[in-house]
Amino acid sequence: MRWMEKLVLFWMGGVAYLGAEIAWRGVTHWTMFFAGGISLCCLTWLDACPGLPVLAGAGIGAAGISAMELVGGIFCTQLLRVRVWDYSAEWGNLLGYVCPKYTMLWYILCLWLLINMRLIRLPARIRTMN
Repeated sequence: MRWMEKLVLFWMGGVAYLGAEIAWRGVTHWTMFFAGGISLCCLTWLDACPGLPVLAGAGIGAAGISAMELVGGIFCTQLLRVRVWDYSAEWGNLLGYVCPKYTMLWYILCLWLLINMRLIRLPARIRTMN
C-alpha cells in the first residue's frame, strides 16, 4: 500500500473513532484520533494476513485496540494530566482504562469491519481466479 493510501486510511480511522466516541459517550479527546488511525491501519494489515480466520482477526484486533486504549489512557493521565475516560466502575477493569465489556464491543466492531473488508475485496479475488 502506498504512503498516500496509508495516510488516507489513518485519517479515516481517526475520524471514525472520534465519531464513534461522540455517538457513544457524547464526548471525545483529540488523542483518540491517533488511536483510531492506528487501529484501522492495523485491522487492514490483519485483513491482509493469508489464512487468518476472521474470528481470530477480530479477537486480535479487539485485544490490540484495548491495549492501545490502556496505553493511551496512561499517556493521557500521566503526561497530559487529563482523564479521558474512567471505567473503574465496570467489572473486570484494568486501572479504569479498559474492561471486558468494551473489549467485547471492540470485538464486534472489528468483526464487522473485517467481514466488510473481505466482502469489498471479493470481486477482485473472483476476477483473479478466472
